[in-house]
Amino acid sequence: MNVKIKNNNNGIMTVIINDPKTYNSLSFKTLSDLLKAFKKLDNDKFTKVIILEGSGNGFSAGHNLKEVRGISKKTKHQKLFNLCSKLMMQIVEGKKPVIAKVHGAAFAAGCQLVASCDLAYSDTKAIFATPGVNIGLFCSTPMVAVSRKVNRKKTMEMLLTGDPVNAKTAKEIGLINNFFSSKKLSTEVLKVAKKISSKSNSTIKIGKKAFYKQLEMPISKAYKFTSKIMAENMSSYDAKEGISAFLQKRKPKWKNT
Repeated sequence: MNVKIKNNNNGIMTVIINDPKTYNSLSFKTLSDLLKAFKKLDNDKFTKVIILEGSGNGFSAGHNLKEVRGISKKTKHQKLFNLCSKLMMQIVEGKKPVIAKVHGAAFAAGCQLVASCDLAYSDTKAIFATPGVNIGLFCSTPMVAVSRKVNRKKTMEMLLTGDPVNAKTAKEIGLINNFFSSKKLSTEVLKVAKKISSKSNSTIKIGKKAFYKQLEMPISKAYKFTSKIMAENMSSYDAKEGISAFLQKRKPKWKNT
């Protein structure tokens, strides 16, 4: 397995990309293992939050270029990029919040992974890039995720120049939420994960699904859709319990259905 899963307790699970010899490149094998891991945790009723990180010296260098170069058939290239896209969609459409914990480089499809996660934090030395243009391969699939988190001018600058951005710039353009020293990164990411895991996971599930769906809608349709979602959410046990707990000044006891 090129992927490991670690239990952090409190319903927090870490998915570790574990192919440090290739800088955690996203080969067929690694993509398949990641997809299996995310599907498994998404269906696990005890998992509330997923953290994604890389082993070794960095997060992920993107696709394995030796593997890509060795593929001669267009259909197999298509299969590889479809598999990668399927993983990204699993992260976005999955029921559990996913937090990217980044150190070192997150390049190309590795940067796509970061952008696909719901939240992202890095250490101060992390760098992010969509450098495909430098080798004659435009980062077309990575730009789908990046352009939905970063404004168009900055996305195009990353895509057209292939230049990396540091953690400070990544935060400024919205690619990551924040950055910390290497010593503090794990503690800070776990702090956020614990805060999320203390909420109603059934409510989080409703909200995450609605968030991404409404983004693709015209504003009037989005309000109509989210009003319906709010009404459905209000009929749930956890919403009623949460409001009662707030009014009674006590901690809510989530049913987490």
